[in-house]
Amino acid sequence: MSHREDLLAGAVQCLREKGYARTTARDIVAVSGTNLASIGYHYGSTQALLNAAVMKAMDEFGAEVGRMMAEEDDGSLEERLERFWSHVIDSFRTNAGTWMATFDAFIVARHEPEVRDAIATGMEDGRMLWASALFGEDADQETLRAVGSLFQGLISGILVQWLIDPDRAPSAADLVLALQAVTSRINTSDPN
Repeated sequence: MSHREDLLAGAVQCLREKGYARTTARDIVAVSGTNLASIGYHYGSTQALLNAAVMKAMDEFGAEVGRMMAEEDDGSLEERLERFWSHVIDSFRTNAGTWMATFDAFIVARHEPEVRDAIATGMEDGRMLWASALFGEDADQETLRAVGSLFQGLISGILVQWLIDPDRAPSAADLVLALQAVTSRINTSDPN
C-alpha cells in the first residue's frame, strides 16, 4: 500500500477504536506506520483525513450490507427486512466508534462545502443502496429514492437509540413489527 492508503486505513482503524473527536494525527501515524508530514502532503489536514476515513467506513458498511442482502435474496420481505435490520444493528454494536464519527462529520459538513458535498453524495448513493437491497430494481426510481430516504432516516434514528440507550433500543424484530403495524394501519385507513 502507498502512504496515502496506509494513512486512510490507519484513520479508519482509529475511528473504530477511539472515535473521531479523540483521534489525533499522532494516533493515525502510529497505527499506519507513516509520518506526520505525510498527512499534510496527502490529505491537507488531519480533519480532511478523518473525513475521508468516515466516508470510507460508511462506504464499506454500505457495500457489506449490499453483499449481504444480495446473498440472502430468498425469503419473504418480512424475513429480508429482519435480516437487514439485524445486520445494521450488529454494525452499530461492533462499529460504535465509526458510527459516532458520522455525527462529527455532519457537524464539520455544515461549515465545509467539500465535506457536505461528499456526505450528500454518499447519502444519495445510500438511499438507492438501501432500496435496491430491500426491493431490487423492480420499482421506479422515484419510489426507490423515497424508500431509500425513509430507511436512511430510520437508520439514523435507530443509530441514536443504540448509541445512547442500547438496553432499550429496538431489535430487528421490533422494527419489522413496527413497519407491519404502520403499513397495516395505512392499508386499512378510510380515506373519507
